[in-house]
Amino acid sequence: MLSLKKFTKILLGVFFVLAFTCGMSAMQVFAYPGDEFYLGGFPAGFVLNTQNVEIIGMCEINTDKGMVCPAREGGLKSGDVIKNLNGIEITSASLLTETLAENFATYEFTIERAGESLKINLTPAVEKSSGKKKLGLLVKDSINGIGTVTYIDKTNNKFGSLGHPVNDGTGNIMPINGGCLYGCTIYDVKKGLRGNPGELKGFFDNSQMLGVVKVNTKYGIFGDISKNFNVSGLTKIKKGDAADATIGKAHIYTTLDGDKCDKYEISIVKVDNENKDNRNFVLKINDKRILEKSGGIVQGMSGSPIVQNGKLIGAVTHVFVNDPTRGYGISIDNMTSSY
Repeated sequence: MLSLKKFTKILLGVFFVLAFTCGMSAMQVFAYPGDEFYLGGFPAGFVLNTQNVEIIGMCEINTDKGMVCPAREGGLKSGDVIKNLNGIEITSASLLTETLAENFATYEFTIERAGESLKINLTPAVEKSSGKKKLGLLVKDSINGIGTVTYIDKTNNKFGSLGHPVNDGTGNIMPINGGCLYGCTIYDVKKGLRGNPGELKGFFDNSQMLGVVKVNTKYGIFGDISKNFNVSGLTKIKKGDAADATIGKAHIYTTLDGDKCDKYEISIVKVDNENKDNRNFVLKINDKRILEKSGGIVQGMSGSPIVQNGKLIGAVTHVFVNDPTRGYGISIDNMTSSY
């Protein structure tokens, strides 16, 4: 549960569970970014392939002996994470399916439940219609959500986004097996109120894959942008550094409707260049348009680029739960250090 003490912060990426995988590689191959980027500020749909296979439900199997569910009857539960099956480490739903297809009489599962490792033996049931052995398991191995792309490094065909990691249920950075970046359209905004963070609501365009995700890091999500990604509608901008950020007027670029970003006035009220986390700036939203529509900073705006004096100096990362007009930002130097 989130604490509602004064200036409590919340990460702004909006992520949900999804039960399929994009099948991309997690190989970490990056080139050092140049001095010029194309400015982001547009929303994107992220699908991240996790390294955990989690049980999300059970189903009945029609057999000669009636309806049965070996998974439930054997003691498996929703929320269990499958770590190992008959000596094989399980890192994806497809690997689980392949292993279950082997001709084993019984299956020994090693699962993680509430931080504890357990072993459970199951005997599969034979489905009447297909003759296949089944356990009645429903699983997921990916998550999806909405965030904002910060920049495009077209020289190296790379992108940076979010400015903060996607964490697992224990608050640790979630290991991933790559993922996909899709086009996204914002159709509504839940307005942020004191003690109740707002949220961008959008839908993915699965026919418009913008790139592939490679890594989920302390400083954001990074990957390869599609080589045919059209940057003609984006603004080319100089990359700033820590010394370029000062207290005073600045702007963020973000999207509150559709898929095109707009420019909004903010103030930088504090600069902390020594902070090695993603909290190098304290921001205050001044623009009446964004205050009227969203109440300030809302979930889904993480990664919105911060521009000051014609340079990209960072990205929005957090909102103060008790004051949605204020939040944190990460410096572009910290963000690009993930390369």
